[in-house]
Amino acid sequence: MVDISKPITPFLKWAGGKRWLIANHSKFFPAQKNYDRYIEPFLGSGAVFFHLAPSSSIISDTNSELLRTYHIIRKYPIPLFERLLAHQHSHCLEHYYTTRRNVPSDPLELAARFIYLNRTCWNGLYRVNHKGEFNVPKGSKSTVIFPNDDFGLLSAVLHTAFIVASDFEKIIDHSKSGDFIYVDPPYTVAHDRNGFLKYNERIFSWNDQIRLRDSLFRAKNRGANVLLSNANHESIRNLYLGFGKSLVLDRFSILAAKSRYRRYCQEILIQSWS
Repeated sequence: MVDISKPITPFLKWAGGKRWLIANHSKFFPAQKNYDRYIEPFLGSGAVFFHLAPSSSIISDTNSELLRTYHIIRKYPIPLFERLLAHQHSHCLEHYYTTRRNVPSDPLELAARFIYLNRTCWNGLYRVNHKGEFNVPKGSKSTVIFPNDDFGLLSAVLHTAFIVASDFEKIIDHSKSGDFIYVDPPYTVAHDRNGFLKYNERIFSWNDQIRLRDSLFRAKNRGANVLLSNANHESIRNLYLGFGKSLVLDRFSILAAKSRYRRYCQEILIQSWS
């Protein structure tokens, strides 16, 4: 078992990331002794996964470049860190856009590029154009290496996980009694009137929300425990009627170019067990 006596900080910034949830509401996550295996099908920055540091887990996402980076951290933490140091030394406006434009073939260089762009782009936003090219502009941050970076510890935690790029339904349908599933999908709602990121509707539709709901009900009926984060919206609340108890949480949204448009919004936690 990995020693988690010190907090494990996610290595990525991520739109919709759950650092705030762990910092303020970690009590809603069960202790590891209360479940056999952890499953997270929308991994993103992995804030919950790294906080829990489970001894057995399945972690997944549809973003293959993201998952490839997790694989590289698990296998080559020190060489990856050294490549990030090189990016830190070279970081400037020209280096950012040169790195964004050029996609290396070497897996280590690809992972270092992914983390470098994430840490120095605007708000850690992951966005690609219709050609699949990363197109987020350079942000105001210039730090590539943080004082609390510990790629060796991240690697140790990831060695206990099965990492796979997959659609969420296949991963959730693999769950069984004794599993704990944490689900944090893109926040789309019926009619797309939720005020969250509008482009989510193109990558995670309302039909996907229904498909997710059905797969979670099946998992619950098999005996798995489920904790779901989602938009606090009438359509979501109606979608999960009868699933379990819910709690509304406030959070501050920073995904706006100008600070005056940043605001508090509400999310909902839905828990399948009593």
